Amino acid sequence: MTRRPRVVSFTPVGSGRGTVMKRLERYLFRNLLAATLYSTAGLTVTIWLSQSLRLIEIVVEAGAPLRLFLWLLLLTVPTFLGIVLPIALVGAILFTYNRLTQDSELVVMRAAGVGPVALARPALVLAAGVMAVVYTLNLWVTPAAHRELVRMEYTVRSDYSQLLVREGVFNDVGDQVSVYVRERDSEGNLHGVLIHDARDPERPVTVIGARAVMVQGEAGARFVVFDGNRQELERATGKLSQLFFERYAVDLKVLTDAAHDRLPDVRERSTADLVDPPPDLASNIQVLHELRAELHHRLSSPLLSLGFALVALASLLSGEFNRRGQSGRVTVAVLLVVLLQSAELALNSLASKMPVFIPSMYALPVLIVLPALWVLSQGRGAGAGRRRSHGAAAGPSGSRAG
Repeated sequence: MTRRPRVVSFTPVGSGRGTVMKRLERYLFRNLLAATLYSTAGLTVTIWLSQSLRLIEIVVEAGAPLRLFLWLLLLTVPTFLGIVLPIALVGAILFTYNRLTQDSELVVMRAAGVGPVALARPALVLAAGVMAVVYTLNLWVTPAAHRELVRMEYTVRSDYSQLLVREGVFNDVGDQVSVYVRERDSEGNLHGVLIHDARDPERPVTVIGARAVMVQGEAGARFVVFDGNRQELERATGKLSQLFFERYAVDLKVLTDAAHDRLPDVRERSTADLVDPPPDLASNIQVLHELRAELHHRLSSPLLSLGFALVALASLLSGEFNRRGQSGRVTVAVLLVVLLQSAELALNSLASKMPVFIPSMYALPVLIVLPALWVLSQGRGAGAGRRRSHGAAAGPSGSRAG
């Protein structure tokens, strides 16, 4: 009677295998973290450059201090970092796993019995960390930064009003306030100045001067006009009053009141305001819809970090490995992420107008996560299965009789 040969497996057992798995996961996590940081830095610098083009005007033309420009530039970071981080994570996952595949490192790991879920675990841990960071940004940091950014912009417009003054045209520097300047010299002196203030419609005022300079005081910025006259029309009687002067100060800090009177944008609202809107908004149904949509956007959008990561992982780790690269799968993953990000922005816009779309803001990440997890789970143990089949096909020459 012929005895059937028995295949003997030399798979490490006990703490030895666990130690190897931990080392592999740490190795993958370090590569992913480094790539994510580099991607985030690159995207941040790119967006910074586009933002600085309009902010640099404050330093070049208005004489505002450099520290103000740097502070404004820094405040812009949280406003886009919540979108940049998930995209940078996707780029890091695609780059890292594709590079490891081309270097045959993932092929070796797969041949050793490491399945797709185990390979994806470091990326999922990093995605959970990114999701926590995005939650922190959305709920606390970004609203405060956006609120401070808007306040600083109004401060610039009021305290550095000269920035808004263009030569040869009438410049609206506030509600019902216009300034005309014929020319400006290299020292910042304004020549041929006309200032029309119609904030009081019954008593409009016009100030005309040969020269003017802008000075800073405790009350803010103001124009000091030289060698001119002030004209005030009393519409009720049609009487025109004139005052000729050698030196006259005109307060142009007219945007401060507008900053206080304006209705804050939903992005400036704190999360507490979104949960419990101020009583004065109770009658404004459209604003309440926008506040509600913004609240759910802050709660649902961080979930896309996990969804995007799973899309990238399912694209690269499912099926057979190709050491020559996986450009087709990378392209599919990028297109899916772009499509899902566009869908998220569209749903947020629709939800601000029709609250019925709010549940779909949470359904979108779920519809991403569940299929991606299923695809990854289908490849569990595939490498080990192939190794066992190969051993069985080898017959007695590749086995040891029991």
